[in-house]
Amino acid sequence: MSESTSPNSTKIDFIYLSEPDMIKAGVTDMPKCVDAMEDMFALMHKGDYRMAGANNDSHGAMVTFPEDPEISTMPRHTPDRRLMAMPAYLGGDYQTCGVKWYGSNIANREIGLPRSILMFTLNDIDTGAPLAHMSANLLSAYRTGAVPGVGARHLARKDSKVIGLLGPGVMGKTSVAAFMAVCPNIDTLKVKGRGQKSLDSFLEWVKETFPQITNVQVVDTLEDVVRDTDIVTYCNSGETGDVSSYPIVKREWVKAGAYISMPAYCRFDEDLEKHDVRKVMDNIGLYEAWHEEAPKPAHMYIPIIGCRFMDMIDEGLMTKGQLEDLGSIVTGDKPGRQNDDEIIVLSVGGLPTEDVAWATKIYQNALKKNIGVKLNLWETPELR
Repeated sequence: MSESTSPNSTKIDFIYLSEPDMIKAGVTDMPKCVDAMEDMFALMHKGDYRMAGANNDSHGAMVTFPEDPEISTMPRHTPDRRLMAMPAYLGGDYQTCGVKWYGSNIANREIGLPRSILMFTLNDIDTGAPLAHMSANLLSAYRTGAVPGVGARHLARKDSKVIGLLGPGVMGKTSVAAFMAVCPNIDTLKVKGRGQKSLDSFLEWVKETFPQITNVQVVDTLEDVVRDTDIVTYCNSGETGDVSSYPIVKREWVKAGAYISMPAYCRFDEDLEKHDVRKVMDNIGLYEAWHEEAPKPAHMYIPIIGCRFMDMIDEGLMTKGQLEDLGSIVTGDKPGRQNDDEIIVLSVGGLPTEDVAWATKIYQNALKKNIGVKLNLWETPELR
């Protein structure tokens, strides 16, 4: 419950957590974040959650802008420009709900701001009263990276040593951090980026954060990223629409036993789409909801590889029964990696339940450590 002076009091206080507060409360603790995401997937597999939409699996509600608005003051569409709300409830030991709200505009980078600026509000599930309002860029980044880490814990070879990364940005950093949390033998990293500034920043971060990675290679081609790599991940950004422009992964490049984590734009060649490649989703219901909401083929509009799998079902190239849900693997209802040669793909779409899980943990830490600024909503509400 939100803080009050007595059980019958109408007073509501909540805490505000700035980005420095979030760091003090542990938002960048990747091993604990991976554990929280694993808890969350187990709850989702049991059905102890709710997201938006009639099917309770929607990613959220998005506001986009037209290419050529009739209203002169309305923003014009630019790459990755949108406003979005992502609400969810999570049960189990969490018993909280909340919503992440963000505005995104790739032009932000030209003025020194992140592409997306995010806030999260955590609420009491019984009253709906706010518990915390918090800076959410780090919250979102770490929960996004932690999910590939959960996948690696169950789907990567235990002796994995080499990461291949396209896109050395925020998502690339947090994905690498999660892989390092669950695969202690990693000592080699191959990375491909577009700009020297982002590459230099990434390389310095790796050197400072993971000195056990003794072999870092900057590579020039997608083939170099993928070939002879145990864990492959594409964390790039770009424009949707032309699927042929999405960066490709070819079967001939992929090492036997590779774990392919895909939280961003990508496409596979026909050989990599074949039935012997295991196709795991972070939550099958999310992709079903996206497939209902998006025009077809969905992969044109939502460039996550799981949307391509849904299109493949439409095209008769596979069945829903060939998709696997990460929650069923986490709980042991379905097997994780079964041998050293199978190729396993994890499609990572991002779930608002992830934000609720990690935000709840950070809120609890903040209360224990007296972190944040206490704010008062009201002593007694004016209208009731």
